[in-house]
Amino acid sequence: MEQEEYTKEEIDWSYIEFVDNQDILDLIEKKPGGIIALLDEACMFPRSTHSTFAEKLYQMFKDHKCFNKPKLSKTDFTICHYAGDVTYQTDLFLDKNKDYVVAEHQELLTASKCSFVASLFPPLPQDSSKASKFSSIGSKFKQQLQALLETLSHTEPHYVRCVKPNNLLKPGIFENQNILQQLRCGGVMEAIRISCAGFPTRKPFAEFIERFKVLSPEVTKLRWYINYNVVHYFLLELRKGFEPTISKVLPPKGWHQIPHSDEVQASRILLEKANLKGYQIGKTKVFLRAGQMAEIDARRSEVLGRSAVVIQAKFLGYSGFKKFTLLRSSVVPIQAACRGEVARSRYERRRREVACMKIQKHTRMHCKRKSYKRLCSLAIELQKIIRGMAARKALYCRKQVRAAVFIQSRCRQFLASLHYLRVRHAAIIAQSIFRGDWARRELMKLKKAAKDTSALQHAKAQLEREIKEAAMRLQEEERMRNSLLCI
Repeated sequence: MEQEEYTKEEIDWSYIEFVDNQDILDLIEKKPGGIIALLDEACMFPRSTHSTFAEKLYQMFKDHKCFNKPKLSKTDFTICHYAGDVTYQTDLFLDKNKDYVVAEHQELLTASKCSFVASLFPPLPQDSSKASKFSSIGSKFKQQLQALLETLSHTEPHYVRCVKPNNLLKPGIFENQNILQQLRCGGVMEAIRISCAGFPTRKPFAEFIERFKVLSPEVTKLRWYINYNVVHYFLLELRKGFEPTISKVLPPKGWHQIPHSDEVQASRILLEKANLKGYQIGKTKVFLRAGQMAEIDARRSEVLGRSAVVIQAKFLGYSGFKKFTLLRSSVVPIQAACRGEVARSRYERRRREVACMKIQKHTRMHCKRKSYKRLCSLAIELQKIIRGMAARKALYCRKQVRAAVFIQSRCRQFLASLHYLRVRHAAIIAQSIFRGDWARRELMKLKKAAKDTSALQHAKAQLEREIKEAAMRLQEEERMRNSLLCI
């Protein structure tokens, strides 16, 4: 298939021969003369046996190069496969091919409530559910194999070749010849030769140019053209008043296309720009050797990296300048607001400092005044105490002086009184003595002079009265003297 594509693209390629199994496939499954078709036909006849089936195979394929009849057996046959000859025994072919599921049983199991059982028996098509139609195991296997091949044809399979290292089925043993035979039988050697000599990477021109145009930007400057017939048709449809069906006349990728020669030239320029050798350019695709796709992808990544650096630098410069202008336009009001706020804060701080100075001044003045008043009050109190003490001391001194003066005066008074009393007592005594003497002399005179009784009595009474007064004065002076002595 790969070599057919090389031939179709008309590239320089030497065809590599490999073994084709199509004859063996036709021998087994071709209708109506294949082995499976003959087996189904034999199963449809009740009287058929494995011997009649083998005889029919011998007659049908006696001249086929891949079919042989063993010499010592009448029911066996040999098919010459690519890997080697395989002998089959037809003893149980008919019985095993008839071992199919009855349609009623199939429907019963399909209608099962168990999802696992229902998945094992999918519903049969309407034509196969009829009892009159025969369905063998071989035909079902052939249909399943064809469905698998159709599924694989729509995918891009990757095969894993499993190799048996030895026939003893033991670990640690590696038989080189056996493994090499398995690789040859599996077609791995031819596939390796085709892969080494072939072009595993194939890209259409448009996809290749679209992917790798960054390696040489001048390829995008090649001449483009417009399909003027399409434009003319489009204008005519507009004049008629109908909606132009552009999809009927335009190519799938739009009006603008690169001519085929320009695509080839552009692809060649890109490949030369990448310094690749050994590539091939076909009719519609570019064919690359193994590893060349990775190399040109690396160059593309390098160019994209440099371009990304330039774009990032430009973008970062533009974004940086844009951010700078935006930041500057945003910073100026912010700076004005900040400076205003700083000025206001400075003014407020200055005003507070002035207020604090005034408060401090008045506080200090109040504190000084308070301390001064307290000091004054303390000084006054101290002075008052000192003056009180001095006054009390002076008063005490005055009291002492007054007491001394009083004592002195009392003493002097007492002495004077005592002297006076003594003098008076002495005077009284002297007077009393004198008066007594005088009274006695007068009494004697009166006694002598009075002659009658009345005169004598009167004189006697007067004299007694004077004596009593003198005695009373004497007692009074005695009492005063005693009182002075007590003081």
